[in-house]
Amino acid sequence: MKNLFLFLQIGLSVLLIILILIQAKGVGLGRAWGGGGEFYKSRRGVEKVIFNLTVILAILFLASSVLNLVLL
Repeated sequence: MKNLFLFLQIGLSVLLIILILIQAKGVGLGRAWGGGGEFYKSRRGVEKVIFNLTVILAILFLASSVLNLVLL
């Protein structure tokens, strides 16, 4: 059971890292360091799906971490 939670957390963390890196692609260094925020761009299509999936995976990772702490 302990190994199952460990593999679940590792899998969730890898997927979360991948999704975060996909979101940061194409942002550019200027915006990454605080510049380039002169306009608001809404998320559409695949970008919105990736963002929502990232939020869901982050919540699942947090829940699995707390569950791992409480149960084991």
